[in-house]
Amino acid sequence: MALPNAYAQYNTNKALTASPAELTLMLYEGAIKFCNIAILGVEQNDVEKAHTNIVKVQKIIDYFRQTLDMSYPVAQDFERVYVYLGQRLIQANIKKDKEILEEVCEHLRSMRDTWKEVMRQCRSNGIC
Repeated sequence: MALPNAYAQYNTNKALTASPAELTLMLYEGAIKFCNIAILGVEQNDVEKAHTNIVKVQKIIDYFRQTLDMSYPVAQDFERVYVYLGQRLIQANIKKDKEILEEVCEHLRSMRDTWKEVMRQCRSNGIC
């Protein structure tokens, strides 16, 4: 089974060679993916699957919070959003609530899309 190893190696190289902006995008994509898997777990009444993937989303959100540069005023806005998402994820995990997970996933998609636009603007302006 060389193909799974090649895929794993590709993903490793992709992460190792990514810019900080690309890594942030990858984290948003991962959080969305895990949130969708958690939703599927809730739909299938697979408590372990839902819990495991909610925790993965929480860890990504926690990482975003830990890496905020609070010297920028906008960081406080992101802090509030990340705290809110973290609280909602706790509620979703306790209740195994699909609607809460869908709400969190929608916020993550919006943030990811905004980040993509920032990256595009940055590249087009030659800043990044």
